[in-house]
Formats: sequence, structure tokens, C-alpha cells
Amino acid sequence: MDKIILTGDNGEDLEFFVLEETVVSGNKYLLVCDSEDENEDAEAAIMKEVSVDGDEVIYEFVEDDVEFDAVAKLFEELVGDDADIDF
Repeated sequence: MDKIILTGDNGEDLEFFVLEETVVSGNKYLLVCDSEDENEDAEAAIMKEVSVDGDEVIYEFVEDDVEFDAVAKLFEELVGDDADIDF
């Protein structure tokens, strides 16, 4: 499971683990969770790639309701209905 590290508002590192990825209309989306343990209940979220600069990739959480619902349906098909995708 790939790990990505984001910098939070307070400058702290936040670790997320990539469960699945897909491309919709030329945009790359990641389904991430906050735990590496697949047997543990973890909350999932959807992130969108917004910029690539060399080796640095910038992601942001999907906040638009319509975009989120459309991508969440695709991820539910890919990983199954057990995914608990939060908005």
C-alpha cells in the first residue's frame, strides 16, 4: 500500500495510505485512508491531484458535492460497498 504525506494546517505531517486510484475526465483521484492496517476500521477520503512539479505532486480533498458523489461511486465499484468514504 503506497503512503503519501501531506502537510497539515499546523505544519504537522499527515500520513494517508492509498487504497485505489482512478482517472476521470483526465483528472487523477486517490481513495485514501488514515490506517495501513486493512483489518482496522479506517475512514476513507477522496483526493484529487491538482499539480505536478517534477517529483512533487500536490493533492487536495474533493469538496465539491457533485464531483465527490461521481468519483465515490466509481471507487465503491472498484473496492466494494464496504468502503466508508467520508466527505
